[in-house]
This record gives sequence, C-alpha cells and structure tokens, in this order.
Amino acid sequence: MQHIYKFLRQIAEHNDREWFHAHQLEYRAARQSFEQYVQDMILRIAAFDPSVAYQTPKTCIYRFARDTRFSADKSPYKRHFGAFVCSHGRKSYRGGYYLHLEPGNSMVAGGSWCPPAPLLKHVREAIVEDIDRFREIVEAPEFKALYPVVGEDPVKTTPKGFSKDFAFPEYIRPRLYTIWTPIPDSLVGEPDGQDRLEHMFRTMAPFNMFLNEVFDDYE
Repeated sequence: MQHIYKFLRQIAEHNDREWFHAHQLEYRAARQSFEQYVQDMILRIAAFDPSVAYQTPKTCIYRFARDTRFSADKSPYKRHFGAFVCSHGRKSYRGGYYLHLEPGNSMVAGGSWCPPAPLLKHVREAIVEDIDRFREIVEAPEFKALYPVVGEDPVKTTPKGFSKDFAFPEYIRPRLYTIWTPIPDSLVGEPDGQDRLEHMFRTMAPFNMFLNEVFDDYE
C-alpha cells in the first residue's frame, strides 16, 4: 500500500496535467490498490451495518480531479484518496464511514457532512428529545477515546428555536455532525491495519445509525 503514498507525495510536488498524464501507470496502480482496499472495507462495514452492503468502490471513492471553479487553488488534482461508505453513496448527507489517505494527514471520519437546514434542525430536535441515548453513544469511553469532538463549525449561541436552558448545548450547536480521528500513514500497510480500521468504524456505527434514523424519520 505504500506506493499509494509514494504517488500522492509525487502529485503534491508535481500537481499539473502534463506530469499526471506522463505518470498514468503509477496513478492507475495506486487507484487500483485503493479500490481493492475500499472493497474489503465495504465488506467489513456491512457485517455490522448492512445498509452499505450493496455499495461498491465506484459509488464510494471520490474523483481525483479537483473542481477548481470556486477555488483560489487551481491545482487540477487532489493530494489524497478518499472514500465515503454510505448507504446512499458518496454524495449523500447521511451518516457514513470515511477513509482519507494523504501523506501526513490521513484520517478516519464519519457522520453527516453539511446536512440541509431542515434536516439539521431535525437532527438537533432529535438530540434534545433523546439526549440520554445520544449521550450514551458519544460519551461512551471507547467512542470518546477515538472521537473526542462531536460536530464541527458550531454556531456561537444556542440555535434559534431551542431553549437556552438545554443542559448540553454543545450537542446542538454544530452545523456539521461529523467525527474524526487521525491515523498514521503506515496503518493501511500493516498486517492488522484493516482490523484496526474496522474497529474504528464499528465504534462510530451507533453515531451513524442515530443520525440515519433521524433522516429516515424526516424522509
């Protein structure tokens, strides 16, 4: 698996179309290895979250080319490989399991990225209504050890329409209901690497399932 990181280090240094097209063989080899790794990841996750059983690497892996239309960085290619294993595919706002391989910045993540405003409000309402269950999930020692921060991009005050007396405001302030933990680049190449990743994903599964039950109720 280390040739994946070798290619990613090279593309970070030579991020232009001419270099990329001259090194198609290296890209294809790295991409194929990543696809095989993700296929095994899907099978392992499906063992405890059957909702993802029909996903494939094609439905989970993000495009390597960047969308530069609204970015000051016009580099044409990403510097990482990423895959989001989710019952509705990689573009879904539903809770899922994300693997990010990037030299010096690899990570595992999960949850829901940028849910639309009506769904975001619905998630917050569900947390307030079922705070005991939510806390059991996110404050479980094993979960908290891996994912100490729940949510990103919080609003500064209690969201509009929610009581300021709610005892756990930190759980309803996020705009993104995500969790993540860094991993060493060496993990994916180690003999027990997939086992360790499976443990990380299995630990986040109750969090994803809580979110997806909320989304199912809304839909």
